[in-house]
Amino acid sequence: MKAKGPALSSDAAVLEVGPHRLESVLFRPREAAGDGPTLVLLHEGLGSVSLWRDFPQRLADATGLPAFVYSRRGYGRSSPYPPPWPVRYMHDEAELLPEVLRKAGIGEHVLLGHSDGASIALLSAGAGGAPGLQGLVLEAPHVFAEEVGLRSIAQMRDAYAVTDLKARLGRHHQDPDNAFRGWNGAWLDPLFRAWNIEDALPGIRVPTLIIQGEDDEYGTLAHAEAIQRHSGGPATTLLVPRAGHSPHKDQPEAVLAGIVGFMTRLRDVR
Repeated sequence: MKAKGPALSSDAAVLEVGPHRLESVLFRPREAAGDGPTLVLLHEGLGSVSLWRDFPQRLADATGLPAFVYSRRGYGRSSPYPPPWPVRYMHDEAELLPEVLRKAGIGEHVLLGHSDGASIALLSAGAGGAPGLQGLVLEAPHVFAEEVGLRSIAQMRDAYAVTDLKARLGRHHQDPDNAFRGWNGAWLDPLFRAWNIEDALPGIRVPTLIIQGEDDEYGTLAHAEAIQRHSGGPATTLLVPRAGHSPHKDQPEAVLAGIVGFMTRLRDVR
């Protein structure tokens, strides 16, 4: 499962999506590519292209499929998205996603979302999905506001003021205040406590793999259970031991193996 060779095989581009300029990278398998969809990675609430680190290349190599990543507006080197962000900012990003994929020239695809990115994937798929959607991989998805997650996000607000968190985020975002205050402010808006996207789940018509860390500090298994209960397509859960909110960082081999197995099953039922 471990990636071979020192060099990355990737193409970087800036996508013009309406008024937005979005940084993006397409990672290609370094050995012979297989026939199948493009894996589209949607980052977490403080993520970006660079914060995926080596995972997209390892994913491309393990699956034999291209992996496409981009930074949403307000993140990484993409266009600014000044705060305050609306409570429904993830809905807005889901509505923008089909145009992102069109501009990137992506047809058949599987959405692989982490945290906020998983919620965006659910919202997009629940609304019918972009043309060519084949499946969902959801890492630490949020389906509703949960007290444990809100507490952790409030603690991050405090850490941003007194630790080197801003400097560390500055290595991955051209405007770390934009990324942090936009995301953190929306989640801690009192109106966010009523945020719930369970009504989008019955509209999902594709297979789904949910990946949840056993020690996730931002959410419980209740989100995975809600997806399995209400999704209009088949959904299974991979519970990853010794992993927190980012299983692909904490236990990459287990996560890669789970995704490879899911993609194999997806291909076999087509």
